[in-house]
Amino acid sequence: MRNAIFDVSGKVAIVTGGTGVLGGSIAESFLTAGAKVVIIGRNEENVERKIEFFRKKFGEGEVLGYSCNVLDIDRLKIVKRDILDKWNGVDILINCAGGNVKGATLTDQQSFFDMNLDLWDDVLNLNLNGSIYPSFVFGEIMAGRKAGCIINISSMAALTAITRVPGYSSAKAAVDNFTRWLAMEMALKFSDKIRVNAIAPGFFIGNQNRNILLNDDGSLTERSEKVLAKTPMKRFGDITELNGAVQFLCSDAASFITGIVLPVDGGFSIFSGV
Repeated sequence: MRNAIFDVSGKVAIVTGGTGVLGGSIAESFLTAGAKVVIIGRNEENVERKIEFFRKKFGEGEVLGYSCNVLDIDRLKIVKRDILDKWNGVDILINCAGGNVKGATLTDQQSFFDMNLDLWDDVLNLNLNGSIYPSFVFGEIMAGRKAGCIINISSMAALTAITRVPGYSSAKAAVDNFTRWLAMEMALKFSDKIRVNAIAPGFFIGNQNRNILLNDDGSLTERSEKVLAKTPMKRFGDITELNGAVQFLCSDAASFITGIVLPVDGGFSIFSGV
């Protein structure tokens, strides 16, 4: 029996970056909870593959998919019109599109002054505007309906200085600030039923960071050893452990929570290491 206060069934949830590990896991958890889900991803083939998988598992009428670069405002607006035509509204936006950009991570031998500034621009654009642009397009629906939830994805890199990832860290810190600002804007100018929050994942092994955290033989790298030394739970997270936090923030159970960045990190953000 469902606990109604945590219920998200029947809601329309957009997940950008929905073909990735994080976005795909969150999308599947919302479908399992009875929501209707819109997958947005940059690669058309990956979108089609993910949609086919979800439709076989959850049914034809529960999921839509669109190939769309989240930095393309015009394309986002086309997607918006199509969603409104098909499902007549949007209740939840989860901005999962993002991640580091290949080449934007400094090596141990490089300093700040060796940074490629073009890649710096790319990683800031993807992670900051990649949350702002969808919020601008789909948040307008929520403003008109005076209800909705937006979830952004922050990072441990926004909370503390982590070596080698200056662009990604700066972008995620800006996402934190944007989350707080938009939460204020929506509540003051539109409705207290529109809430904007973020989650800050700790360390999870995924496709983007696998070669940084694991050696070829599967053993931990020196960087992994440092991460786990500062994680009281002494383990990496499982990607599914983010799903409950996201669903909670999108449910009525969090009706008086807005503008927060919720760490899901095994205690990394609160542990000094001594």
